[in-house]
Amino acid sequence: MQLHGIHHLTAVSADARGNHAFYTGPMGMRLVKKTVNQDDTSAYHLFYADGEASPGTDLTFFDWPVERERRGAASVTRTGLRVAGEAALVWWAERLAGNGVTPGPLREIDGRLQLDFEDFEGQRLALVDDGGSGVAHPWARSPVPTAMQIRGLGPITMSVADLAHSEAFATEVMGMRRVRTYQSDDAAPATVHVFAMGEGGPAAELHMRVEPHLPRARQGAGAVHHVAFRIPDADYGAWVDRFDRYRLPSSGPVDRYYFRSLYIREPGGILYEIATDGPGFDADEPKESLGERLALPPFLEPRRAAIERGLKPL
Repeated sequence: MQLHGIHHLTAVSADARGNHAFYTGPMGMRLVKKTVNQDDTSAYHLFYADGEASPGTDLTFFDWPVERERRGAASVTRTGLRVAGEAALVWWAERLAGNGVTPGPLREIDGRLQLDFEDFEGQRLALVDDGGSGVAHPWARSPVPTAMQIRGLGPITMSVADLAHSEAFATEVMGMRRVRTYQSDDAAPATVHVFAMGEGGPAAELHMRVEPHLPRARQGAGAVHHVAFRIPDADYGAWVDRFDRYRLPSSGPVDRYYFRSLYIREPGGILYEIATDGPGFDADEPKESLGERLALPPFLEPRRAAIERGLKPL
């Protein structure tokens, strides 16, 4: 029983319309599910992914009218978006600049070429060369050419004040393995510890920056709400039992309809989620028309009219 990699990452936006325009336009991702936050139906929950809405490719956003985040420790600090090859990164640098985004320099980080940038709300992202490894599912209707499209998520970088506790939780409870350490070369250098899941590689890595001097982050627009890790559907019950055995406070079983979830905070305060690969986003929509209408899980369907009235058009 082990985590297989990154399932999705959920961030915060205060501008759903601008968010939709940016991620489906310049970024070329597919809106695979337009739904609402199941715990706060006044807010959109938008899912952007690859052409097949594959687990491990979902970058998702809650739409909340909040101020910008205050950056600091106990937070996810950069989300990797995988592309194939140096030529793709050079192409993306030009595309981002042409769409009003100023990327950082192309540089090698932890043995991989990477291009850092921020979206219009300060969401910290990085395009990472994954060498074209693994299966890709491009979207035929993307404005980005097939060879340049985002292939999935990873790695995910987070900031922790106390490595010992966060590392123990990652390895002993979550079953990750520490594989290496490197020094960052950015404006605020830090020691970074890499934890791998499953077969490893950028789609299955969590990078912990050790930054005890930073103040604690405060979430807001541009922040990451939580990061989710993949498990096979059949392992879900065993993970529920595992958290119970450790007597750890967690959400308990949560059925999100498109996948089943289990939420828990690691010792530094970052919210982790375990999510099953299935049933998938085509549970209530044909795969060819995903994201074209407001989708609601069955338990929210009776409230559709009221929910729709409370949402702004994208």
